[in-house]
Amino acid sequence: MTSTGLRTGVRRVALAIAAATALTGLAACTSTDPSGRPAPDDSRTRDSATGAAQARPMAELRSAERSTDRADSARVESTTTMGTMMSMTADGVLGWGDDITGTLTITYTGGTMADTMRRLGSTSMEARYLPDAYYARMGDEFAAQAGGRHWLKYAYDDLEQLAGSSGAYLEKQLRQSTPDESVRLLLESDDVRRVGKERIRGERTTHYSGTVDVGDAGVTTQTVDIWVNDRDLLVKKVEKGRTTSGELTQTAYYSDYGAEATAEEPPAADTQDVKDLLKPG
Repeated sequence: MTSTGLRTGVRRVALAIAAATALTGLAACTSTDPSGRPAPDDSRTRDSATGAAQARPMAELRSAERSTDRADSARVESTTTMGTMMSMTADGVLGWGDDITGTLTITYTGGTMADTMRRLGSTSMEARYLPDAYYARMGDEFAAQAGGRHWLKYAYDDLEQLAGSSGAYLEKQLRQSTPDESVRLLLESDDVRRVGKERIRGERTTHYSGTVDVGDAGVTTQTVDIWVNDRDLLVKKVEKGRTTSGELTQTAYYSDYGAEATAEEPPAADTQDVKDLLKPG
């Protein structure tokens, strides 16, 4: 491969990893009923009947937003599918006190991204979220093609410069990839409703649903569903929409609220700043 082709390939992978890591906080799974029907013990409300009925789920969601925000951290288990580009899983603990922090293990399970990562020696990577940047640990074969360093550094402030409007969207998602932000997203919906009562992994929850006009980076209107337990904490989220890469389906499960979220900055000698890696030449 020529040096130009090599750099193009490295750039493509680096930017695709940025997109994938940004989505892990929204992340997806197919374990929900694909028909979208509620569980048998559903206590569906007819929120469209009166203004008061519409106000009730909004008040409940605001309470969930406050409780989830105060929890500061949680374990995240997620999967994401984005058209033919990728499918992936993520697992780890994220914190959102003063700043986002935490460590996730991300595994690419399908799509062109998994094929590319497989050719580079590994379909799994460690992602560390720190207040000013996140870091992705690549395999030995990628490191050999990218200056010999295993860790890629993505400074949040550099993403817009690196990827234009898409980068601005990624930067926003990386800073807001926590469960409290998921509740805020649904609060922006004009048609939010309480779907009913359902059990999620043994917990009694209330299911809420709505549509949100995103309009960023090729993502248009999407549906958002969340499940909140009796302590007003988010335990599951599903988002579905369309992107320029195809259908986007994302689900995340949240548990162990208050778990310790840690992330250390990788050694500088083994870290490559993506901003420098992607410079022309």
